[in-house]
Amino acid sequence: PRRRGEWGTIVPNDKVKVTDPEGNPCDLRAFQSFKETPFPKELLEEVEKSGFETPSPVQMYTWPISCDGRDLVGVAQTGSGKTLGYLFPAFWNILRRFAKASDPEILTLAPTRELACQIENESNKFGKAGGIITMCSYGGSPKGPQIRALKDGVHHLVATPGRLNDFIEGGDVLKLDNIRTFIIDEADRMLDMGFEPQIRKVLKELPRKRHSLFFTATWEPTVQKIAADMLYKPWQVMIGNPGVLKANDNVTQLVKIVDPEKKVRELIKVFLQFDISEKGKGDNRALIFCSTKKMCEQLEDGLNRARINCQSIHGDKNQQEREKALNDLRDGFTKILCATDVAARGLDIKGVTLVVNYDPPNNGEDYVHRVGRTGRAGKKGTSVSFLTARDQQKGRDIKTVMERNSQDIPKELVQLVDGTLPKLKRYGNVAR
Repeated sequence: PRRRGEWGTIVPNDKVKVTDPEGNPCDLRAFQSFKETPFPKELLEEVEKSGFETPSPVQMYTWPISCDGRDLVGVAQTGSGKTLGYLFPAFWNILRRFAKASDPEILTLAPTRELACQIENESNKFGKAGGIITMCSYGGSPKGPQIRALKDGVHHLVATPGRLNDFIEGGDVLKLDNIRTFIIDEADRMLDMGFEPQIRKVLKELPRKRHSLFFTATWEPTVQKIAADMLYKPWQVMIGNPGVLKANDNVTQLVKIVDPEKKVRELIKVFLQFDISEKGKGDNRALIFCSTKKMCEQLEDGLNRARINCQSIHGDKNQQEREKALNDLRDGFTKILCATDVAARGLDIKGVTLVVNYDPPNNGEDYVHRVGRTGRAGKKGTSVSFLTARDQQKGRDIKTVMERNSQDIPKELVQLVDGTLPKLKRYGNVAR
């Protein structure tokens, strides 16, 4: 590989920290423009079509390291552009060798089928022009078509841990001997969901000589441990301060204290305020978070009865129903999607300008994740959280995150957290 000094130029940034394998801070070398990168024209033409003018920080600082073939830890929030941060160097390694599709050379692990499908979509969008074949493998769908696609040959396999282990245990179905680039996306979420045994089983099947890229939103001891076991002398790029729970700065965070019986009425007011409707002027879309599958269904039914087109995704929906709902939202056939935390984990849908916490999240981490579904790829977004008089602790978690993002804290939220909120009358949601 080239010496690292040959890639990029030194670009200081007080929000980015780069360390070498010994933990020493390094010069912040970056690709300031797409033209500085070594990526072929097939990739750069797709970038231009997508309207990206400059690389995001996670891209510009990780690409020089990845293009050297060095193992990498990237610590960055969702919506930071990390998908292309790991895909482009992997594609570049295939395209410059004119590699034919056979057993996969790139393996990307993702915690959920929704995120896996999104990675597949991005991989197809940017890789197809160069002839890169991608397939996605996840549970809850028939194995037959996935097995046939593997036998036909692919460059890039995107998979969830459970289904990947099924194929590994299936003997001749899948061989990982040819993997050159191994990627883990949302590693912290994967560990939260209990996938560590499956990840370690996959690691045993991979070639020792490989390029490994590890992306996570947090850098906790459990995450550090599995990264140490997976990577060889990794460099680290840290965007922001992962030790401090902070939401996306591109999102304006709002809070409404509401009467539980008036939440649907308040939700409709929010839709009108932010132009979320089938007759809206633009392509605005809204993602509504509910605490339970039952509440998702009830809210979907209630909005549809009010002639507001809405769909939902949750754990009881089959894969076909989930994909249809997501595709309808992407294509604009519906502007509103209700979801539970698990179902919406990792979702990246263009045009989501509004996130509503119809039911507040249980903790600050989930709040940050929900808010991160809007304001992505440099766009602006808004989140609105509904809180009731019983949500003091949840309000405290939200207030803490809002303060770290220098958001305006409404008086009612301060009163809720302090226990001084006047009682709400039954006839409305305004303290009187």
